[in-house]
Formats: sequence, structure tokens, C-alpha cells
Amino acid sequence: MPQPRKNSSARLDPRKPLVFSTLDLGRSPGSEYSQQRTVPAPAYVRAGLVGVDEGSDVELDVRMEAVSEGVLVSATARAEVTGECARCLEPVSEPVEVRAQELFAYSADDGQADAEGYSLLGDLLDFEPVLHDALVLALPLAPLCREDCQGLCVECGAPLAQAGPDHGHGPAIDPRWASLQQAASRLGDPGAGGSEPGDTHMNGNGRRKPSAGEPDD
Repeated sequence: MPQPRKNSSARLDPRKPLVFSTLDLGRSPGSEYSQQRTVPAPAYVRAGLVGVDEGSDVELDVRMEAVSEGVLVSATARAEVTGECARCLEPVSEPVEVRAQELFAYSADDGQADAEGYSLLGDLLDFEPVLHDALVLALPLAPLCREDCQGLCVECGAPLAQAGPDHGHGPAIDPRWASLQQAASRLGDPGAGGSEPGDTHMNGNGRRKPSAGEPDD
């Protein structure tokens, strides 16, 4: 959203890369001035899983035109968007190009300005908030590493593109039956029912069965 206009007591630093001077443009309606710059990306250009890294290069083509109300600024910006795929969370990187146009109004003679919009501060204008908003609006909401990305396995979280077509985990087991399945596995194990030395065995009438070499009662 446009920032509130500041009164003429505010000051801009002309050395900042996104502050432009309109001194060479003049105030004659119809005059134009163009400039190309490589500027650092503004802070907090992010949306969800992706963004433009703060300070990374942004190629900016700016055209300023004097009109009766102020200076009309038209710009094209090219930047690199980085982040994570919305399906598999793999790194993604893709270029983005945005266009923005904004009117910077001349400040009133009494130093007062309208409550909304942008205004010139002397012969300077600050293009950073305009560039920031244009880049944020251009960010993809669901970035993909590729259009046919299959995402992650819901069982183990492995990327399906790397796991291959044979990846699987068998039929899902209801956790309520998991203990029963474990008990059945133990019963089916031949070694699970074997006797250990010292075990006591009972015969059919409930009496203890003597061990080998022990006389019967």
C-alpha cells in the first residue's frame, strides 16, 4: 500500500540507491528522463515459502515523466526469487520481472501534503516502497520445483521423484490391531515356543512331569 506523504520537513539521502533526483527532469509537463540501475533488494520481500533475498541484485529500468501534478515514474525490475517447493520442499530459484507505475506529487507550497499517496521531497523521490510492494505482489503463492512435482511420501517423507515408482510401504495397519499382530507373529515363530533348561512341564493329570533321568513318582 502507498505510504502516507511526508511534509517538506522530511529529508532523503540522495546517496541511497533507490532515491532518485528529478533535478535534470525539470517541471515542464512532457519532459522525460530515463535511468538504469542495479540496486539492492529491499528488506522483507517474502510471501510464504519464497522471497527475494535482502540486498540481492535487482536490475531496475526507470522512466520519469513530468506531468502537471508531479512526476510519473514507470519502472521495470528484474530479480531472483528463491525459496522452497510447495510440494517437496526442495530449493527453488527463478527469475521474476515486475512493472510498476506511480505518481509522485509536487509538495504544496505551505509544506502540507495529502494524507495518501507519494510525494516528492524537494527534487528527490524514494522509490523503495513502490519497488517493495511490486516485488511482493509478484511472488508465487505455491512455488514448484517443476510442474509435475509429485511431492513427498505421506508415510516416510521421502521425495517421490527420488524414491522411484516402486516406492511403497504395504497396506496400512490399524494401530488397534498392532498388538494382536505382534502376538500372532510370536506364536508363528518356531523358536518362540521352545523349552529352556529348568522349565517345568506338567503331564495330563496335572502332576509335574519328571525330567530325563529323574525317577517317576
